[in-house]
Amino acid sequence: MAEKKVKVTLVKSIIGTRESHRATVRGLGLRKLNHTVELEDTPAVRGMIQKVAYLLKYEG
Repeated sequence: MAEKKVKVTLVKSIIGTRESHRATVRGLGLRKLNHTVELEDTPAVRGMIQKVAYLLKYEG
């Protein structure tokens, strides 16, 4: 069975955001603006994306 993936891109700066939101963005593996990563589609990753959705663009 193929693993599901979700593609996440940081589209808004983390400057001025809460420290926990910055840590969440780092936890997703995003480093700078327009950086894109592909992650496994798990409940934990979905929760992290939902927490900082206002900073991200995601598909999958």
